[in-house]
Amino acid sequence: MKLVVLLLLLLQVSGSADSRCFCKVTGDLDDCACDVETIDGFNNEQLFPKLQTLLESDYFRFYKANLNKPCPFWTDSSHCGLRDCVVQPCSPNEVPEGIRSSSHNKYSAESNEQLSECEKTQHLGAVDVSLSDETREALLQWNKHDDEAERFCVVDDEESPDSQYVDLLLNPERFTGYRGPEDWRIWTSIYEENCFKPYTVKRPLMPGSFSSGGEERTFYSWLEGQCVEKRAFYRLISGLHASINIHLSARYLLEDSWFQKKWGHNVSEFRKRFDSELTAGEGPKRLRNLYFLYLIELRALAKALPFFQQPSFRLYTGRPEEDQKHKELLLQILQLARSFPLHFDETSLFAGDEKEAAKLKDDIRLAFLNISRIMDCVGCFKCRLWGKLQTQGLGTALKILFSERQIEALPTSSGRRPSFQLSRQEIVSLLNAFGRISTSVRELKNFRSLLAEEG
Repeated sequence: MKLVVLLLLLLQVSGSADSRCFCKVTGDLDDCACDVETIDGFNNEQLFPKLQTLLESDYFRFYKANLNKPCPFWTDSSHCGLRDCVVQPCSPNEVPEGIRSSSHNKYSAESNEQLSECEKTQHLGAVDVSLSDETREALLQWNKHDDEAERFCVVDDEESPDSQYVDLLLNPERFTGYRGPEDWRIWTSIYEENCFKPYTVKRPLMPGSFSSGGEERTFYSWLEGQCVEKRAFYRLISGLHASINIHLSARYLLEDSWFQKKWGHNVSEFRKRFDSELTAGEGPKRLRNLYFLYLIELRALAKALPFFQQPSFRLYTGRPEEDQKHKELLLQILQLARSFPLHFDETSLFAGDEKEAAKLKDDIRLAFLNISRIMDCVGCFKCRLWGKLQTQGLGTALKILFSERQIEALPTSSGRRPSFQLSRQEIVSLLNAFGRISTSVRELKNFRSLLAEEG
């Protein structure tokens, strides 16, 4: 707390100090037991290097998405025509055969064969395989619940002819030069229609509005009056927005000529999005929400460890030695995530009256589902790709956090089909989405150095 007070005093004394220090977010995070400094050290020195190595592996670099879905909310006529907005899909021979042949399964080929044999044995050895109408209906409802009830995001149909594999390493997230009107429209729709906010409460720096300070006070007074779950939901969306803005500022198109393209850190763009003076005090709040998002996704990775520890689970690409090596690296990362000393306590969420908690959870799940659908309205296809991946990754993290009982009940042998499952798409999006957040935290260190050089 003393450090925070000292920092505030320094900011009041010197405008030039503000230009150097606005991104040095410090201290405890609201609704958490953690502090920023602990996250910085843990991420930058321990987790980030291992995670980057894992994400370069074949299992995690290929992601299947349908980028041709029409926008479900408004007529979308502003697709980016810039060359750098284009996503280059993979040809079939570029994707490892193991991924192409088993991407629709929730487990590796080997474990599916085991389950299939087990199911045949159970069927042949059963005394009575007939089902009453009531039982059949109950099973249908159970299967529907298994697929939909815990899902926080829309998942593309992998079997659709419009779904194609994309090499994420060849289609990196960066600022392409696109500045279409859909950008503000996307985020306005997300904040105004899906974050439980009444239209009468204006969020700070809303496009087209002039902020005199009153809007900020009204907004944060409203936010603090919300239950912890709705506050957390807003902070997750704000943190995701901040992370994307950091990526765009760190990989900015600095030079575009007929003979060369140059990408790199754009300090002016970073300042425009996060400088306290240029954002009416909003920038540092956005950065704090980034750290909050980091904690949520880190906690999900830690809680998912038992799922990935199952002997039947493999990172199946068809190359056994590499697959085993990368599974061991994945388990190292998840063990490291579990060792983090100040995890977010998700038991504080949905802890009230059981009926009210269930309704609130479903409201939040449906709001996030809607946000994932909005990603099909993004005009830049490269931004659409990464928007879909990151919302699916966050949705998968939320699914994990609120599936604790199912994860604890995972079978110890391969003879019984577990009730908790993750598809390959969910696994790839979960790790890559967290990789983006981890990269954002690491890039803040780079921007701090660049701002210090300017000062």
